[in-house]
Amino acid sequence: MTERIQKVLARAGLGSRREVEGWIREGRVKVRGRSAKLGQQIDASCSVTIDGRPVVFSSAPLAPARILLYHKPVGQICTRDDPKGRPTVFDRLPRLRSRRWVSVGRLDLNTSGLLVFTTDGELAHRLMHPSTGIEREYRCRVRGNPGERELERLTAGVRLAGQLCCFESVTAGRGSGVNRWFRVILKEGRNREVRRMWESIDCTVSRLIRVRYGPFRLGRQHPAGEYIELSGPESAGLLQNASGAEVSTRTERPGKKRHSGRYRP
Repeated sequence: MTERIQKVLARAGLGSRREVEGWIREGRVKVRGRSAKLGQQIDASCSVTIDGRPVVFSSAPLAPARILLYHKPVGQICTRDDPKGRPTVFDRLPRLRSRRWVSVGRLDLNTSGLLVFTTDGELAHRLMHPSTGIEREYRCRVRGNPGERELERLTAGVRLAGQLCCFESVTAGRGSGVNRWFRVILKEGRNREVRRMWESIDCTVSRLIRVRYGPFRLGRQHPAGEYIELSGPESAGLLQNASGAEVSTRTERPGKKRHSGRYRP
């Protein structure tokens, strides 16, 4: 049976489907010695290379998808390598032998909180795709004094670079003054979208923490710089609801397996 090449390589854990599509556009992926094309159909008998290195397709069933929840601190970037030598979130994750961790979305340098990683690039693609309508929830410390009218604008929608963006909800926390905490929920993941939306009503975000991504939530007992590996039937159920497809996971309850970034299997 043949499938689209970007889907096959993503499901094999070589990268997210978006990453794989980028490699194909750049001419880094070849099938039988010729540059691959987006949507090209392949099967396990095809000779595929990435940057000249052969891809080995195993005839054995794929191992269950592994899923990590990582509490990103401020100051780490979400790329695998950085020319400036800054720390990356991938530095703190456990090493893998034949697959790689794929990030479900990103957080900017000055944003902390929940990042979801998986070894299944196709799953990551589904969790990020706009059609799933997956919610992202943030805690924001905002410098300014927004009134009801300004907050209504954020839920009604504001235009950023020609695109209509909106919060699903905005909930004010306790306190008053020029620095207040709010909880916001949105269903998109555009670059710096939360910060830019607050800026559109003349407010500045001084601290931003992502506390939830779809069914995955960052607990208070989850310190910055540490990850938790999820597994178990309840995780598979959460993923099925979130991504619209059954996903096989391991059997340990969330929160039982916590490690600092120094852990190496």
